[in-house]
Amino acid sequence: MTVILNFAIILAITGYAYFHGLTRAMSLRNKQAQSLHSLPHYYGLFPALTTFIPAAFCLIAFIVGDEMYIRGQIADLIPAAIVASPDFSLTIQLAQVKNIAEGLTFGEPAQWMVVAGAKWAALQSQIDILASVFGIGLAVCGAVFGQSRIQAPFRARNQVERIIIIFLAASSLIAILTTIGIVVSVVFESIRFFKLVPITEFLFNTTWNPQFEGAERAGSGGANAVYGSVPLFAGTLLISAVALTVAVPVGLFAAIFLSEYASARQRAVIKPVMELLAGVPTVVYGFFAALTVAPFVRDIGAGIGLDVASESAFAAGFVMGIMIIPFVSSLSDDVINAVPQSLRDAAYGLGSTKSETVRQVVLPAALSGIAASILLAVSRAVGETMIVVMAAGLAANLSFNPLDAVTTVTAQIVTILVGDQEFESAKTLSAFALALTLIIITLALNVIALAIVKRYKEQYD
Repeated sequence: MTVILNFAIILAITGYAYFHGLTRAMSLRNKQAQSLHSLPHYYGLFPALTTFIPAAFCLIAFIVGDEMYIRGQIADLIPAAIVASPDFSLTIQLAQVKNIAEGLTFGEPAQWMVVAGAKWAALQSQIDILASVFGIGLAVCGAVFGQSRIQAPFRARNQVERIIIIFLAASSLIAILTTIGIVVSVVFESIRFFKLVPITEFLFNTTWNPQFEGAERAGSGGANAVYGSVPLFAGTLLISAVALTVAVPVGLFAAIFLSEYASARQRAVIKPVMELLAGVPTVVYGFFAALTVAPFVRDIGAGIGLDVASESAFAAGFVMGIMIIPFVSSLSDDVINAVPQSLRDAAYGLGSTKSETVRQVVLPAALSGIAASILLAVSRAVGETMIVVMAAGLAANLSFNPLDAVTTVTAQIVTILVGDQEFESAKTLSAFALALTLIIITLALNVIALAIVKRYKEQYD
């Protein structure tokens, strides 16, 4: 039985449990003089939740764990001679066996693969049956349990809210565990990299040349390549600075106009149009930067006697700034609108003009939210990849001239990890070291921004 069919059956049982509980609660209210503790729909929601949640978690557990279990069983069937081969890849062998199990046979597979494929198919069939039995069985048991609790004094609303709170807490825990898992995996791989390349070279060397040369392998210490990250972070800061120079003033002034000066009709047109910029794919911005902005900047520079690279930090940063304008303008607009009207009225009562009220009252009161919007723009600029790859190039030049070609940390990470990579080499592992350093820098920026927000938020509360 397929996963979709299992979920459909569970949803059907859930729907039956809800309507049966609702009908029973309304019947109790009509037949008994004692009123219900909760509204009738809570008596339907409680058995529906006790039906759906355990069954859904059971099916998810089978979906996540079935292939892991099968792969472990099939791995024991691989002949020792194949495992001992220097070109052995467990992933490739298991993928071939899985194809055979699904009926996709290419050429004449080895006899052990045929046997392993048959065992894979048999195990998958058994697991599918177990998933159906346990999932649907838990749904039925949950429905029976939920219906048995429906009585007039039963605190259905309290129980439903408790289940929802537990579900929300579990969702928060999943987000936290995911973040921890990402950080731990990056740290683990970064430690492997720093065993091959000294951390001082990575942090302070001004040359970045992560090439596979000769016999560079794990344990060689990266002798044939140089892993100095200074040019990458300098390029990241340069392009981000250009982007913020464009996005922050334009976005903030647009937010001030929309919230304080624009009419309702103007706001209804301008705000949605500006927010469309956030929905444009970054690859489109990259094409625009590479094919339109970069040649235009180069031609303008040549006309006034400046030497502008074909792929310049200015072109990439300018287009990136256009992309992140909505992040600044939309959030700043919402924050400015949230400033109490009483503050404006008090300023007007003291004789302030419109512009004086905006400068001296509204903007200081909204400063914490504006700082948060700028922080979001910074994070978006630092993490952008496609525009940089297409418009700024991949040259790791240590330059603070926006007219030169530079690259960023994210662009190098993508370049290093594209295609088939050997995860025992210093070059591939350097991507994780770059990611870890970027995480630390971003975390530091967040801490600083939160401190600023907290200080000014307390002042104007």
